[in-house]
Amino acid sequence: MMNSPADKVLTYAIHDVTPYINWIYFFHAWGFQPRFATIADIHGCDACRASWLTTFSEEDRAKAAEAMQLLKEANRMLNQLDETYHVHTIFRLCKANADGDNLLLDGTRFPLLRQQIPHPDGSPFLCLSDFVCPLASGTPDTVGIFAASCDGEVELLYEEDPYKRMLVQTLADRLAEAATEKMHEYVRKVAWGYAKDENLSIPELLKEKFQGIRPAVGYPSLPDQSVNFLLNELLHMEQIGITLTENGAMRPHATVCGLMLAHPAARYFAVGKIGNDQLEDYARRRRMPINEVRKFLAANL
Repeated sequence: MMNSPADKVLTYAIHDVTPYINWIYFFHAWGFQPRFATIADIHGCDACRASWLTTFSEEDRAKAAEAMQLLKEANRMLNQLDETYHVHTIFRLCKANADGDNLLLDGTRFPLLRQQIPHPDGSPFLCLSDFVCPLASGTPDTVGIFAASCDGEVELLYEEDPYKRMLVQTLADRLAEAATEKMHEYVRKVAWGYAKDENLSIPELLKEKFQGIRPAVGYPSLPDQSVNFLLNELLHMEQIGITLTENGAMRPHATVCGLMLAHPAARYFAVGKIGNDQLEDYARRRRMPINEVRKFLAANL
């Protein structure tokens, strides 16, 4: 791991983040059900692999053998990529408060969306700002922001080989997420330090047993891709090779960014459908034309 002087940029060798890969999502990208991803938990010896195969019915064994071969080729590719490429993360710990349905991040207003569809059990309508100290309390809080990406050259590899190209791209997606997981662990235990005594295994990390949440842009609780522009103003993602298109999409493709919240009660949720009243209010807070905001929130309207 190589650190920037301000400890905000962390660059990892691929072998450093490989243990943090969530193989369930890798195999999902290849059309495998989660049960086939358990091959990644098996010791590499022939006896262990053979024993794993016997846990499947006769009709599923061919598919299980495919999963086994895919993992073998994925690990071989990871070893090749490890010789040349890295995964980069950048984070910033912002002085923060909640101001209604907005966050204030080092003075920058970061508008959010709140649930509007009533819950059958009458539970409250959630917004991510609910998990940050209100401005009116006079108590300063902290919110982390982050981005992570593989070296951009990775997605240009094997343009003439569709199988290897897809293998590299699906691995790059997982590596960006894995680096985010490792970075977030460092933030909780060291940089932010709100969980100094955390002692979780990697499987526990992947099951999100830690305190706090890490909603990425595009998640159901943070659905507006255009907030990437706000995050970029604060993070300067170009430091790790990330650029934004005019629609806020990130390049390279294997890139993720979002927020880090520490409140013990913080949890994930889906904003879901919103009404025109909130759409208009959100557009005003984002200082964007309503038709432009509508484009980014089409799935929520």
